[in-house]
Amino acid sequence: MTEETKTPKAADPAESILATRRNFLGKAAVGAGAAVAGATMAAPFVHAKTAPIKWRLQTYSGAPLGAHVIKPQIDAFNAAANGEMEIELFYADQLVPTADLFRALQAGTIDAVQSDEASMASPVDIAVFGGYFPFATRYSLDVPALFQYYGLKEIWQEAYAEVPNVTWLSAGAWDPLHIFTTNKPIRSLADMKGLRVFGVPTAGKFLSRYGLVPVTIPWDNVEVALQTGELDGVAWCGFTEAYEVGWADICKYALTNSVTGAWFGSYFANTASWNKVPKHLQELFRITIDQSHYYRDVWYWGGEAKLRVEGKKMELTSLPPNEWAKVVKDAEGFWDEVAASSPRAGKVVAAFKTYAETMEKAGYPYR
Repeated sequence: MTEETKTPKAADPAESILATRRNFLGKAAVGAGAAVAGATMAAPFVHAKTAPIKWRLQTYSGAPLGAHVIKPQIDAFNAAANGEMEIELFYADQLVPTADLFRALQAGTIDAVQSDEASMASPVDIAVFGGYFPFATRYSLDVPALFQYYGLKEIWQEAYAEVPNVTWLSAGAWDPLHIFTTNKPIRSLADMKGLRVFGVPTAGKFLSRYGLVPVTIPWDNVEVALQTGELDGVAWCGFTEAYEVGWADICKYALTNSVTGAWFGSYFANTASWNKVPKHLQELFRITIDQSHYYRDVWYWGGEAKLRVEGKKMELTSLPPNEWAKVVKDAEGFWDEVAASSPRAGKVVAAFKTYAETMEKAGYPYR
């Protein structure tokens, strides 16, 4: 093996983007040719009478939220699968607790999962980046851009290749992170002290340095816990979700400072279950995942701005600029701590830094 083979030349970033376009155009040309050939020599359609493949998929989300973040995708897949496969959808904690999702997936108790890594306790060194990683993103498009052009897709594939019987399929963006509280407004970092909030693990760990107390309970119990005072608020979502699931009806205050611009969520399959699915249905499932990513991005993005400006259910509060600057600065140290936890985590943080620098240099409309 030559030195050149051991160390391939770094690809020009522009070339990688153009190569993606060329590949798409090439496939389109082949597809067009196949369509013409099919038109002249069409084979009769034969519908297989075998029993359909049955899957059980559980999402991290409760039913009100699931109506937007996954149900349209599963309905579309089941319709397009034409009787060959059927996916039964379960919402948060219906089959197993969210914290046990990964083990259940690995054991084959369920066939597929939609969740972030942190919430489902994935045993990989990149689990900390699932959900809300402080200041890793500003906009929803940051997530697919990071996976497509900054190496996160390959890092995720590498990490899950080391885990038996779990196949990572795709990551997408959800909403930004805001803190909503019932009776205590947050107008300074001191106001966070002692507030018990329901939230995702990584953001909760970061915010706990300001006295916030992360609380983990089943998703369906959050509304009652807010009403009874067991919880003082949520640090789990953005405005769209808070309004959709009813938390905005209970919370009186919304902190406009967003620790993260978009949540990282992924789809996973039990490897044995995935390998039993024919290639054309695997492709159909991936297509409907992409459809779900698109639908979700638009639903969240439009809702965040509209409800923040026009929503009447919560009073908006903000941290003083000097205190917010401290939070931003503290995140740099948090990034370095996580980067030191493993070489692979270091690669992810390096990608975040490179991406942030690129966006800042590009300027408007990127930053």
